[in-house]
Amino acid sequence: MSVSPSNTSPATGSREPAPADPRPAILIINCGSSSVKFALIGTRRETLILSGLAERLGSPEATMSWKDGEAKKAKSLPGADLIAALHEMIGLLPGNVQVVAVGHRVVHGAEAFSHSVRIDAEVLASIERCSALAPLHNPANLAGLRAAMTVFPDTPQVAVFDTAFHQTLPQRAYLYAVPYEWYQTDGVRRYGFHGTSHRYVASEAARRLGQPLESLGLITAHLGNGCSAAAIEGGRCMDTTMGLSPLEGLVMGTRSGDIDPSLQEFMAARRGWSLERIMRALNRESGLLGLSGLSNDMRTLVEAAEGGHARAQLAIDVFAYRLAKSISALSAALTRLDAIVFTGGIGENSKFIRARTAESLQVLGVALDPALNDVHGEPPSGRVSQTGTRLCLVVPTNEELMIARETLSVLNT
Repeated sequence: MSVSPSNTSPATGSREPAPADPRPAILIINCGSSSVKFALIGTRRETLILSGLAERLGSPEATMSWKDGEAKKAKSLPGADLIAALHEMIGLLPGNVQVVAVGHRVVHGAEAFSHSVRIDAEVLASIERCSALAPLHNPANLAGLRAAMTVFPDTPQVAVFDTAFHQTLPQRAYLYAVPYEWYQTDGVRRYGFHGTSHRYVASEAARRLGQPLESLGLITAHLGNGCSAAAIEGGRCMDTTMGLSPLEGLVMGTRSGDIDPSLQEFMAARRGWSLERIMRALNRESGLLGLSGLSNDMRTLVEAAEGGHARAQLAIDVFAYRLAKSISALSAALTRLDAIVFTGGIGENSKFIRARTAESLQVLGVALDPALNDVHGEPPSGRVSQTGTRLCLVVPTNEELMIARETLSVLNT
């Protein structure tokens, strides 16, 4: 990573003489409705300088927690709003750090954005127009953009879109079999999400294998509270499991993933529920939580299943089977499959889920090595598969680093 440092003060965003030997860094912001995740990454060696989370913003319980080196710290911020939280965060920055740009995670860019872009009034307006497709995410992302522009008025701001990586999908993969005018007039199509993670782990897998990304066919599985998988060939996404919204696709922590669309009409008639109530159930009360009746956390479910909790075992079975089924289906988008890559909190850390998924992928030649799977991969490649079988890797994701790289790429063009 390289960039020419600006003379923008990290504390005020105003111009002032740069300190001696400043450490240029990218500030990464991921804003939710009442929270903001942040990370500060140095541009010279891609070093994580600072990371943290401000949450419950706007309430008396607002807090900020952060990690500075190995030290973990926290403080209360009663009643703090987003701008106040950003100012508190600025107070944590080392004195010789220069924020040369702010990179923002933006969930939905629709077809308007196939690449990361520098933010201006026109870009803000386009992101706002995309909010109808991501009403739970884009308004919060916009709030983060505007707050950062207030706090850092002279610092370049860059939007990095979850959907951009998936804009290479062919029509056969992104169109729904609904009236075509729905796509033409309302933008109804499959967009895909977690693009920053899929892009990072695909490039990192290629690096570990010592092969050009352009020569590989990969299936990447991002498994966390939100889950998606993607088929990637020649560095381009050819298909993915999420669709118009992050609800489609795999079983997730609290999201249902794929369902029969007539389920909504059925539940409305059966229980008298509104569409809003049904969607809340599908987004927040389903998935691992809904099946188990216990938790959306895979660690809790695995522990409970080992103790004989039948519904925890059921939730795990459904999760792993649906994942394997989707991986198999995604292979149809590729002309070659060189490796299956697991990432995200579950994908990186749950040997149990990887093993259960692999049991249903024998038709693709998958067979994990129990010893390698137990330690989450053989260094330095991350291989968890047996020699001579379909290559399977564990590659930790780093979305913040990918956003920093994208931000610098935009600044340097």
